[in-house]
Amino acid sequence: MNIISTFAGGAAGALTGLLSGGPLGAALGAVSGAVSNSNSPSGGVNIAPNTDPTIAAQQNANQQYEFDNFLLMEQEMNHQLAMQQQSQAFNDVEDEKTEQMRETNTLREVAMKQREADDKIVKEFIKTAGGE
Repeated sequence: MNIISTFAGGAAGALTGLLSGGPLGAALGAVSGAVSNSNSPSGGVNIAPNTDPTIAAQQNANQQYEFDNFLLMEQEMNHQLAMQQQSQAFNDVEDEKTEQMRETNTLREVAMKQREADDKIVKEFIKTAGGE
C-alpha cells in the first residue's frame, strides 16, 4: 500500500464527503478513500471511453441523434422557405389584383364624369335649340 496514495485517497474522500454530507460525510469519505487506496472519490478508476465500451456507444448514439436532429432542422427550414415563397407569390397576385381593381374604379369614375359632362352639354344644347 503506497502511503502517498492512501493520504491522497483519504483527502479526496474527506473533501467529497464534506461537500456532500457535512463533517460525518467527511470522516466516512476519508476512511473510505484511505481504505480503497485510490485518489478517486468513488474509490475506483476513472471511467473513460477506452475503459468502458458503453461510453463510446453512447457517444456514437449522441452523434447519430445530433445528425438526425440536424436533418430535421434542415427539413423544417426547407419547409419554412417553401411556405414563405408560396405566401409571397400569393401576396404578389393579390397586390396585382388590387391594383387592377383600383385602375378599373378610376376608369369607371372618369367615365361617370364624362357622362355628367355630356349630360350638361346635351341639356345646354336642348335649351339653346329649343329657344329657351
